[in-house]
Amino acid sequence: MSDVKVLVTGNLGYIGTVVAPLLRAAGHDVTGLDSGLFEGCDLGPPPEQVRMLDVDLRDVTAAQLAGFDAVVHLAALSNDPLGNLAPDHTWQINHEASVRLARYCRDVGVRRFLYASSCSVYGVTDDGATVDEEAPMRPTTPYAASKVRVEDDLHDLADHDFSPVYLRNATVYGVSPRLRADVVLNNLVGTAFLEGEVRVLSDGSPWRPLVHVRDVAAAFLAALESERDAVHDRAFNVGSDEGNYRVKELAAVAGETTGAPVAILGAPDPDARSYRVSFARLGETFPRFRCTWTAKAGAQELLDAYRRYGLTREQFERRFTRLARIGDRLGDGSLRDDLRPARPAAASF
Repeated sequence: MSDVKVLVTGNLGYIGTVVAPLLRAAGHDVTGLDSGLFEGCDLGPPPEQVRMLDVDLRDVTAAQLAGFDAVVHLAALSNDPLGNLAPDHTWQINHEASVRLARYCRDVGVRRFLYASSCSVYGVTDDGATVDEEAPMRPTTPYAASKVRVEDDLHDLADHDFSPVYLRNATVYGVSPRLRADVVLNNLVGTAFLEGEVRVLSDGSPWRPLVHVRDVAAAFLAALESERDAVHDRAFNVGSDEGNYRVKELAAVAGETTGAPVAILGAPDPDARSYRVSFARLGETFPRFRCTWTAKAGAQELLDAYRRYGLTREQFERRFTRLARIGDRLGDGSLRDDLRPARPAAASF
């Protein structure tokens, strides 16, 4: 697909503020859709502007989707602790609204639907075992379970004219205009920068596949521009085999980059996820795509950005931590209890 008219949901989030500009730079006609849940969570200059539908995902209509060739669906409550705190909202937004969006897309003639899934669908695997896209999915959180359900329902919607694609992102890291501090490498480097120590509460043994946010954006672009037969109704793990790390290895990277000592505290870890992932299918299907970032390079990028923009403890713990940010917005009344913005939404083109 070339010169695509594409809608990017969640374009003002951590990944979306990188994806939308990349698609536009590649020559595509990009419109965003976002309710502004994390507005103000900027590190450095504000996100690049694109045409916007300022609407909650749960309130999207079929008429608003008419005329698009493709949808890149990133919008979600994208955090396991948040999913555990608000499982009802997680299901309403991540599952019900996502499937409704896809159904509307099919009804109005949107041909390709790129869905941001997650490698967290694999849950817990045998230590050291590598899983590919055909492995059983064993989600351990409402967030991951919602991803599995959406993939299943999109499969049922797939037909000759509607092609869903499931991009199972590894744990994302790196600098974005809308920073997140609650993903593992960003958090380890931030803690080292602010506290002078890299802290790992667990024993550091769980496996985490990592992928840089710009590599995620490049993978979505490759999937958008690929031939239908290569991607139709298929899942792709997004990352690289070299990006499989144990948490203690990531702590060592953060320590080496920042010069801070590493403390492996060995406390019981409430996050039971541990999975090592194969990314062979991604490379086989998109031979010109390669992940270009490593955890070491990403840690240095993060440290440089934290220094350049003067990251503070308050920003790190409140503004850039999803659970805390939503709690603060509920407290100040800018969000309603259903997580819709208190201000009226409006579409602008």
